[in-house]
Amino acid sequence: MAIADRTGLPLAITIASASPHETQLVVQTLNARFLPELPARLIGDAAYDSDGLDQTLAADGIELIAPHRANRVHLTQDGRPLRRYKRRWKIERLFAWLQNSRRLVTRYERRAANFTGFLHLACMLILLRAFMR
Repeated sequence: MAIADRTGLPLAITIASASPHETQLVVQTLNARFLPELPARLIGDAAYDSDGLDQTLAADGIELIAPHRANRVHLTQDGRPLRRYKRRWKIERLFAWLQNSRRLVTRYERRAANFTGFLHLACMLILLRAFMR
């Protein structure tokens, strides 16, 4: 699970089991952020359209921008904030940058702490490349 800023640089990254839903991992990922301040907005796909997640993030002052699920009865957003959803490709670019590290493409490490260390190292390299330009 990763959270990126508007330029696609990593703000927070965590690993977890594949069984919990993404909405249950958002708070855990926000708690593992690299910077002390919380982001103002969080853009996610339709899986993030959850009233519980929306209330949890609103309590922390974070605006959730996610398209509505197809079975949503009561719409919670109008189309204006959803225009920002077009920028969601930047998180996909972050995952592509992380795929440049062969060690992360296939998890060879037996322990999660070792894999997390390599993941943080790859994030540091991404940040160093961005700020050394």
